Amino acid sequence: MKQYLMALDQGTTSSRCIIFDRSGSILSQVNREFRQFYPQDGWVEQDPTEIWASQMGVAVEAMLKIGVGAADIAAVGITNQRETVIVWDRKTGAPVCPAIVWQCRRTAERCAEWKREGVEPDIHRRTGLLLDPYFSASKLSWILDNVPGARVRAENGELLFGTVDAWLIYNLTDGRVHATDPSNAARTMLFNIHTMQWDGELLRLFRIPSSMLPEVKASSELFGYTAAHLFGGEIPIAGVAGDQQAALFGQCCFAAGDVKNTYGTGGFLLMNTGSTPVNSEQGLLTTVGWKVAGEVSYVLEGSVFVCGAVIQWLRDGLKLFSKASDTERMALSVPDSAGVYLVPAFVGLGAPYWDAYARGSIQGLTRAATANHIVRAALEAMAYQTADVLDAMRREAPFPIGAIRVDGGAAANNFLLQFQADVLGTPLARPACVETTAKGAASLAGLAVGYYADLEDLRASWRADRSFLPKMEEERRTALLAGWHKAVERSLHWAE
Repeated sequence: MKQYLMALDQGTTSSRCIIFDRSGSILSQVNREFRQFYPQDGWVEQDPTEIWASQMGVAVEAMLKIGVGAADIAAVGITNQRETVIVWDRKTGAPVCPAIVWQCRRTAERCAEWKREGVEPDIHRRTGLLLDPYFSASKLSWILDNVPGARVRAENGELLFGTVDAWLIYNLTDGRVHATDPSNAARTMLFNIHTMQWDGELLRLFRIPSSMLPEVKASSELFGYTAAHLFGGEIPIAGVAGDQQAALFGQCCFAAGDVKNTYGTGGFLLMNTGSTPVNSEQGLLTTVGWKVAGEVSYVLEGSVFVCGAVIQWLRDGLKLFSKASDTERMALSVPDSAGVYLVPAFVGLGAPYWDAYARGSIQGLTRAATANHIVRAALEAMAYQTADVLDAMRREAPFPIGAIRVDGGAAANNFLLQFQADVLGTPLARPACVETTAKGAASLAGLAVGYYADLEDLRASWRADRSFLPKMEEERRTALLAGWHKAVERSLHWAE
């Protein structure tokens, strides 16, 4: 049997490739950041060709690093930033415009118009989503209405649409396969999570030609094979999931009631609700976790738009430090944030507020505030946002919430995780392998090709690195959260 699994982890700010062995250990890992473009206030774009080139580059480098070839790889799994929209020419594969990133808020006013027309309840019933610029449908509609000639070409069957996974699959297979999985399809606002099909009523509402849409396969299934010239031989593409669902799978949260939290560019708290979708009235999203062996698992999700991205901004925009790892030392150098709160609503606020017009703010500043206090306030904001989401989830989740498994780049920050456990009043468990997104994609691919026998085979590979237990007194927790909510209140509706 072939020895390794390859995960292509295409994130919001970087492309990564990780090669795993059967035990789930990382043998090779290569990461490459790529450019983000902000052409107008609230707009976020990327170059689709740079996404593809960076992902292909790290894959080849990861293989060369340990001297493996296509013959050594049992399967490729793909995981990706979700909701980001790419439209390309069916024949040439050339993108018609920049990728519109999930964070982009250019369609906020159009979404507000649709809300006034009263269509949101029906959209929510069909998709489990709220009518927000976050999701793909309004972005795709914008491209067809604003890129010269795009709508006519789309209606003539000349253009294809995909989230980033579909774009990678198309390129990996030299255009032979145009497909996605249910976890990504469910984030487009065009997919009915109850029928598990593209929804004709939603396609009519958003004026999307069905000929543009990818085929929806299972999350663990043979999608196709990589073109032989890319890696020196064909490799099965056999696992696909959006990044947050892949992380839930990689954390082995296979049972209803299991919860994980990811600290990435955004922050995402997900609960597996099993075979039954749970309708949320608290600003959470009901979505598809994965489809494996013919069974669909649903999740309840709280999405925070800006999490680790605030650290990137402090590093690159304000130049407060040179490495993200410096933030733990800076935060611990002061006893508290000195009353400073940073609300990172750079592109609005997600769950549970869903305010596209909120904007970022730093409040409580005095002359005594230093860079260390601002850095600490940024890390604390990541924890406060998660606390808001968990509070909403506790109110309507059908299962009790126990220890939360954590992952993502910022999960390496011990200060953040201890503060998170304190403000949640809930234990956290960090796995030995924090690259759970990539591990989830690899695991889905491994299941499809028989590399792993079943879910129990995968559970055996999960190991804890460290647990964080809440230590904060209730009175202090309540006071800190009250200050946070006061700060959020002043950031809401700012750009409206």
